[in-house]
Amino acid sequence: MISKNQISFIKSLHLKKNRDAEQLFIAEGVKTVLELINDKNNLVTQLYAEVDFIEKNKKLLEDSNVNCFEVNERELQRISLQVAPNKVLAVCNYFKGRDIKINGTKDFCIFLDDIRDPGNFGTIIRLASWFGVKTIFCSPTTCELYNSKVIQASMGAFLRVNCVYMNLEEVIKTYGFSKIYGAFLEGDNFYKQQLNNGLLVIGNEANGIGQENIKHVTQKITIPSHSENNTESLNAGTATAILLSEFFRQKNY
Repeated sequence: MISKNQISFIKSLHLKKNRDAEQLFIAEGVKTVLELINDKNNLVTQLYAEVDFIEKNKKLLEDSNVNCFEVNERELQRISLQVAPNKVLAVCNYFKGRDIKINGTKDFCIFLDDIRDPGNFGTIIRLASWFGVKTIFCSPTTCELYNSKVIQASMGAFLRVNCVYMNLEEVIKTYGFSKIYGAFLEGDNFYKQQLNNGLLVIGNEANGIGQENIKHVTQKITIPSHSENNTESLNAGTATAILLSEFFRQKNY
């Protein structure tokens, strides 16, 4: 049984200002929560789960010493941010002091310039994990990491990819990046370029890379389109997938 106070507190975490005040966020779904318990159980402060999840994972829950509360489907619906909640919800601590070791001349990272759509952001985190990118730098105006839609779309990848909020100039100075690729509608066909380690800048869904950051780009690249293309642009997540695939291919083959 879950108390009214617990319900009220969890629902308060649906808002960013309360998440920031409490330094807590919500993660939902069997896959994501099991990854949290297995890999980062120190982050989990409370677990709210239906009985079949608890019974199926009884030993794991006992070994991890997670504070677990049994809820029914109706109660889970009340505290969930999902239209169709999937068995379990975890209340988790914000990350503390993640170790960032980046060498701008040897490593490859992504910089997100004002990415506002949480689905795009979560997808890009998932893509970064798939292609072995350990760190994503985010402009201060990029969507919040702990937004529930970001967490959901990343499918657990937020546990494996560092997301650091800094402006681009600060990133370049701090980590010594000299090769700065920028994704533009007009640029060099990136399939015809020799792509190296460096920083890939992905711009805002509607406006592209901001004027204050364009000056830092050392090579403008583009994804070539069909000659009869009538589509204005690609979704930021889709564009990132195509770009990362080619960077990964050139690096590994």
